[in-house]
Amino acid sequence: MNPTLTRRRQIWLTLLLGTVSATGPLAIDLYLPALPQMRTQFATSASLMQLSITACLIGLALGQLIAGPLSDQYGRRKPLIVGFIIFGLVSLAMAFIHSITLLIILRFIQGLAGATGQVMARAVARDLFSGKKLTRFYALLNTVNGVFPIIAPIIGGFMIHYVDWEAIFILLAAIGLVIALAVALGLPESLPVAERQTGGFHSSLGAMGRLVVQPAFWPLILATGLVYGGLFSYISASTFVFQTGFGMAPQTFSLLYAFNGLGIVVGSNLPGQLSRRYSNRQQVTSLLAIAAGVSLVLMASLLFPANVWVVSGLVLMMVILIGALLTLTVTIIMDQATKNAGGASAVIGLAQNACGGLASPLVGLTGQSYAAMAVMLFVCNAGALGLVRYQGKQKTAKS
Repeated sequence: MNPTLTRRRQIWLTLLLGTVSATGPLAIDLYLPALPQMRTQFATSASLMQLSITACLIGLALGQLIAGPLSDQYGRRKPLIVGFIIFGLVSLAMAFIHSITLLIILRFIQGLAGATGQVMARAVARDLFSGKKLTRFYALLNTVNGVFPIIAPIIGGFMIHYVDWEAIFILLAAIGLVIALAVALGLPESLPVAERQTGGFHSSLGAMGRLVVQPAFWPLILATGLVYGGLFSYISASTFVFQTGFGMAPQTFSLLYAFNGLGIVVGSNLPGQLSRRYSNRQQVTSLLAIAAGVSLVLMASLLFPANVWVVSGLVLMMVILIGALLTLTVTIIMDQATKNAGGASAVIGLAQNACGGLASPLVGLTGQSYAAMAVMLFVCNAGALGLVRYQGKQKTAKS
């Protein structure tokens, strides 16, 4: 950890940044148990309901391109405060609409605003830490993030048992506005004026673009995007696979989903434990190979009668691996971004949310079957493994 920060400030920073970075995904996790109820009330298809997830993810992806350069130019605090005020107001508006088209549009705007949290959390961490300290801090951030997938579906599942789905978006509105206040009162600016980008937004955007095309970055950026795409293959399909396909009650599914969220927490902490013996690159290559193997076993299980315990066990293994891989890929990329941390964070978020947005509707094409989810997990993990190995060969060739 940064020695200039007291232990108390480190804990506060971890909790605040973890909450800030999790708010975009929280907008998805909290309402997942309500999807079947909303599908009935909106009189629409599972694929269109999943498109509301995709719209939010696309917003999260494109919002990074705005928030990242702005943060390199104006600092971290101002974009965060504005972003979460908008997030809160749009969430509140969604509680009062009953059109699937309008829901999808507002979800897109909600994603745009929520993107500021994902960008700034990574950028602030990079402003303050590097090397193994950065790996450990990102692990802590992912641990805090992992708490939200644990508690959000449980809260959402019990809420829709007693109140209508609109209450979920009212809760999201309250969360957004409280975070805006917490950032305004409790987050110091981490990017000194002397280190900010000059020349306007266009210049900051150009610096981000030059970063993306570097051979040291783009394969890893795509790789972390594919890992995230695998995660959202599971997230978007799980409610229909387990509730519709296996007949789980919403509360039971919420508990299963929460247990898998705990798996992400466990996985996020693996890199820090393994760093004593293995480098980040060794870890990411090995864990991607294992993840591709587990997803291949999940595909093979389709040849036998469906068993909820087998599928649940394999999915748990996958989310543990994904938790570790997200920590590793983000750390490797951000540790190389000595300048333009906001831009680097933005392209990570763009890749992750774009891949997640593409994966979500694709896994909905087969309805209650987990076939598409299994195939998508294998494609994402195998593709990420190929990109990491390619980047390693390019790096070796230049040495």
